[in-house]
Amino acid sequence: MFEQSFKNIDNILRTDSGCGTELDYVEQTSWILFLKYLDDLEETKRTEAALAGKKYEYILSPEYRWDVWACPKNSEGKLDHNKALDGDDLHDFVNNKLFPYLKKFRAEESNTIEYKIGEIFHELKKIGRASCRERV
Repeated sequence: MFEQSFKNIDNILRTDSGCGTELDYVEQTSWILFLKYLDDLEETKRTEAALAGKKYEYILSPEYRWDVWACPKNSEGKLDHNKALDGDDLHDFVNNKLFPYLKKFRAEESNTIEYKIGEIFHELKKIGRASCRERV
């Protein structure tokens, strides 16, 4: 089901940035997939809590949730191109706000999602502005 989507993403990234292989951007693809997974997990838990008559407490603050920075929607439920971050705005948000925020997640118990978020993002480097073509 996702195979064609990944092939399309791969083709776009390789063509747009002049990258030779997936290894040139595998780190970025991995953390993007993780953040989307985390968003889906939170929405599932929110729905489960609502069905049980409980309130769900989100892990991420509102401004760092997927639907705010990666895929904001308008009142019709469609992508809001006026609010969507791209180019330098997206680059600056990820490097100067999102990554530092996620790196601060730490927990005593290693089996918590908060601990895993902190460990994953603590190891990430900032995204460079240079494309693959410029790095060669």
